[in-house]
Amino acid sequence: MVRIVVHDVWSVGEAYEAYVGRWSRPVAQAFLRWLDVPAGQRWLDAGCGTGAMTATILALADPAEVIGVDTSEGFLANARARVADARATFVSGDAQSLPMPDSCIDAVVSGLALNFVPNPPRAAAEFARVAVPGAVIAAPTYCQPSPTPSPHQPYLRPM
Repeated sequence: MVRIVVHDVWSVGEAYEAYVGRWSRPVAQAFLRWLDVPAGQRWLDAGCGTGAMTATILALADPAEVIGVDTSEGFLANARARVADARATFVSGDAQSLPMPDSCIDAVVSGLALNFVPNPPRAAAEFARVAVPGAVIAAPTYCQPSPTPSPHQPYLRPM
């Protein structure tokens, strides 16, 4: 008898790391340098996954704290194991209904996660709700190129 075991890449942290996580770190570095948020800020990493963005925030932005929120307990367990910094906290939650009070965050990021949220406008409204006035809110996402690019639409062809 053959037993086939299938792991869901979106819930098993190690599977995700091998699949996408290794690409998330270089994207996070470039993204955070571009944001240029001052040191000492309170950050939210919405859709934190296995903690790639959170770890990069800790390494590059010198935050006061970073709260990582994700719906996947498998990803959160992986993030907690990978990120051993007292300034980081990982909690279970949904970007469309964040488990935090109004106006408590200085910088909200959602790295490569909004494509997987059922209602991205609702998530964006939640980001604004938890952000203090003048906060940075930014969310890089995956982009599906058009099969026939127009001259008015930028298109990067894979090499």
